[in-house]
Amino acid sequence: MRNFKTTFLTTFSFLGLLVLSVSCKSEKTNTVTENKDITKDTMSITILQTADIHGQLDAHPELFWENGDIVFKERGGMAHIKTIFDREREKNPNRTIIVDGGDLIQGSGYAALSEGRVMSNIVKNMGYDVIIPGNWEVVYGKDIMMEVMQDFDTEIIVQNMYHEDGKEPLFPAYTIKEIEGVRLAFIGINDPDVPVRQNPIFSKGIAFSGLDNSVKQLVDDIKFKEKADVIFLVTHIGIFKQVELANSPIAEHADYILGNDTHERVREMIQGKYAKVTEPGAFGSFVGKLTLHFVDGKLVGDDYQLIDVDPEVYPADKAMQALVDKEKAPYQEHLETVIGYTEAPIYRYLTVENPMDNLFTDAARWKTGADISISNGFRFGNPIVPENGTPAPITRANLWNLLPVNENVKTGKATGKQIKDWLEKEMHNAFAQNPTERFGGWLVRFSGMEVDFKSQNDRGERIANITVKGEEMQDDKYYTISACVRPGDPIDNLCRMSDVKDVKEMDYTIHEAVEEYLKKHSPVSPKLDGRAYCDYLGTYSFSTVPGTNYEFQ
Repeated sequence: MRNFKTTFLTTFSFLGLLVLSVSCKSEKTNTVTENKDITKDTMSITILQTADIHGQLDAHPELFWENGDIVFKERGGMAHIKTIFDREREKNPNRTIIVDGGDLIQGSGYAALSEGRVMSNIVKNMGYDVIIPGNWEVVYGKDIMMEVMQDFDTEIIVQNMYHEDGKEPLFPAYTIKEIEGVRLAFIGINDPDVPVRQNPIFSKGIAFSGLDNSVKQLVDDIKFKEKADVIFLVTHIGIFKQVELANSPIAEHADYILGNDTHERVREMIQGKYAKVTEPGAFGSFVGKLTLHFVDGKLVGDDYQLIDVDPEVYPADKAMQALVDKEKAPYQEHLETVIGYTEAPIYRYLTVENPMDNLFTDAARWKTGADISISNGFRFGNPIVPENGTPAPITRANLWNLLPVNENVKTGKATGKQIKDWLEKEMHNAFAQNPTERFGGWLVRFSGMEVDFKSQNDRGERIANITVKGEEMQDDKYYTISACVRPGDPIDNLCRMSDVKDVKEMDYTIHEAVEEYLKKHSPVSPKLDGRAYCDYLGTYSFSTVPGTNYEFQ
């Protein structure tokens, strides 16, 4: 198994990567004209893209940042997406290709309790043409992942996932679709860091390779030997690395990077030196629409639109909604049970601190009595929003949306120095200016300590101050901490912090701890309280992509 960070950086050095501003264009990209120059005999092809649906089956509240304020709108739902797919295919029959970029089968209670199988018939009937695995597809283990994805009855592609021996691929590396003589190639690439990002046991039996020279060789072969007219890299490596890839010689003969993983809402394609980058949000709230224009088989222009899946604009397809309801039925009574109420909106999306994780880490600290409780910097979870002054119910389905794995709680002791070193490492994973060193998630979350930091500083020099119970953290003092078990990790490891002392695994899960907390404290009103703060980022910090004009909206 290759090490991604090593192969990625080594290859870029070997190939002489020049990191350029995203506004610059190579000679190749200059051949694509603006729409106004397209002649009347243009043939157009539509590419629709979804990403990171995470088992979300129905319309739900979605968070938007508009005019300096957080607002919530109803978005998403597989039956509403189906209406978009059908309308777009009707507009451009036999010239529409639909792609999903992974993380379909995990992230909701319905997905978790069925081990992803709730998605099989739904995806099979959505009309997808090409699907790649994402970093969470491994959550139920290799065998179930293979079973569920094969049940999609759709082409699955991925270039860098292998059986354990590292020789036999799990799925074909690419596919070529030909439309009226135009050959469109799609190459799938999943995140090579899956065995580290996820609980290690999830990906047991799977080997990954990195973005090395073999990817460039494949792209070149498809361009020149397979005579592809347009090449898409369908990648699940995150917006930062996807932009970097667009500037890398690996993508010299690629045209578009259909990006996924970091849930970013790219509304105008990001132009790299060699390719253009998209990423169409998450949770089924958006569909990316890329329209390619051809004259005499030559690509002469493109348009891109990020479509909001607004249920009022795109009513539910009745047959798909009936199928969704049928698949949900065995789990619905359990999952729709109300376990508490909230008087304040509960949401994620802020990179530093958010009400959602403040609630969960507070619950864990209350249950365990630890000095500090920590949690992963997950990027997903649909908001829970009170309306008209009435507290909003919190269901078990909500709990699964917000805490996508339900493992036992684990406690132990670590010195202040250990905690600082661990937190510096996690900050680098989230805020490194070099995109290849970012790790995919946001800053880890915590309760019981307050941290001031400088995200723009160098690695190991970001923390300005940490206090616990109002006192400055001491390097040689031991603090009790809690986190969730990560199956496959060493016993002395808590949330990627190693060499923890006196480790104990509790006989209750994080979901049980939260349910008990809500039973006692509901209605809750979680808020931002400054437990993590960076003046450079401010309170409302959404994702940033260095070197681009991208803004979260």
